[in-house]
Amino acid sequence: MTQLVTEKEQQEAINALEELISVPSYNQAAEEDAPFGRGIRNALDKMMEICERLGFKTYEDPDGYYGYAEVGEGDKIFGVICHLDTVPAGDPKTWEHDPFKGTVVNNAVYGRGSQDDKGPGIAALFAVKALMDHGYKFNQRIRFIYGTDEEILWRGIAQYNKKESQINSGISPDAEFPLIYAEKGLQQSYLVGPGTDQFKLSLKNAFNAVPDKAVYDGPKQDEVKAALDKHGFEYISDENSITVLGKSVHAMLAPQGTNAVLRLTIALDDVFDFKPLDFIGKLFKEDATGTNLLGDVEDESGHLTINISSLEINEKETRMQIDLRIPVTVDRDKLLEKLAQRVAPYDLKYVHFDYVAPLYVPKDSKLIQTLMDVYKEQTGDTTATPQISGGATFARTMHNCVAFGGMLPTTPDYMHQANEQCPLKDMFKAMEIYAQAIKRLCVD
Repeated sequence: MTQLVTEKEQQEAINALEELISVPSYNQAAEEDAPFGRGIRNALDKMMEICERLGFKTYEDPDGYYGYAEVGEGDKIFGVICHLDTVPAGDPKTWEHDPFKGTVVNNAVYGRGSQDDKGPGIAALFAVKALMDHGYKFNQRIRFIYGTDEEILWRGIAQYNKKESQINSGISPDAEFPLIYAEKGLQQSYLVGPGTDQFKLSLKNAFNAVPDKAVYDGPKQDEVKAALDKHGFEYISDENSITVLGKSVHAMLAPQGTNAVLRLTIALDDVFDFKPLDFIGKLFKEDATGTNLLGDVEDESGHLTINISSLEINEKETRMQIDLRIPVTVDRDKLLEKLAQRVAPYDLKYVHFDYVAPLYVPKDSKLIQTLMDVYKEQTGDTTATPQISGGATFARTMHNCVAFGGMLPTTPDYMHQANEQCPLKDMFKAMEIYAQAIKRLCVD
């Protein structure tokens, strides 16, 4: 099979990724024509500029919710659904290189967004550029659709779906190869209860990341440290505060992380008499599968996962932030009804925040069969099979669309973590896979 992506497109992709990473694009306060903050709008502007340089026709929503770039002609649209927003970088001291520079070191591009999702989006874009450079003519429009709010509420892509043409088929390069044909339902909610004057907590984190630190600066610190020691929980302390340490992973992989918020709460429950603490300390504990809370909830798409990422307690209110990844065949309404019943004895009420329905595309469809054939040919992994995920990608917002790459199964996962990086060899392999797949699907 002829190699489609040359060193020219590879280097151009690196340069473009460096440009894009250098524009910080995490959610901030809304501004005029920048609903999710000026940084995200700047990244959208930059992406449109890059696409125009490559010869794509572009459209940028004047309100700043989305943009798209396309090449080719025809009534049919093959979509490549990407997002330009990232999670914040966190403590810059934990990074070996500037998270907003796009530094090439040790044959990898470092920076926030290099894996999620600026890097894969750039890889797919320059894969199509390679096809253009070879002179191929497309039998449909190939449209790169750029959302701006994937890490929060998906409001940008929702605006696209309200205003623009729908795709006929497509991919979202925002996961792992080979491909994901089913994604669990994503429910984000709050548990809300009474406040207390015994102590205060303000542990705020993203819904979709297991927190790796939790700071306590309230009373009875010696007793809290004793409780942490009893449970064997790691922490550091000074004369003013205690910092419980954990391991951050994406919420879809919550059982593989170590939740610092839960660990601190378990220790606090040993020290203070307060019912909402009992919910974590005596019932939920560190069980990110939710088995202690809801029983054994699973199907062919895997086990339920629950991430309690934030906990705020003051005199007026207790508020916990939870992220549930619900197996595709599970009755969501019954599950949430049971959840509300289980938390009630702890003076907590269930409050809905956001829900994204699951994704399912039949494994015998032309789209999946073609993508799988190309992946196997390019990697030699003839035993690969379509996968199911607890993650939520933009693929589920579009018709006949699946998550396809851009990480290889062997790529170290740095998503939502310090030192996020994209190995160049993996990026180049992804580019070739995308080029071959889109050629097969969109060239006669």
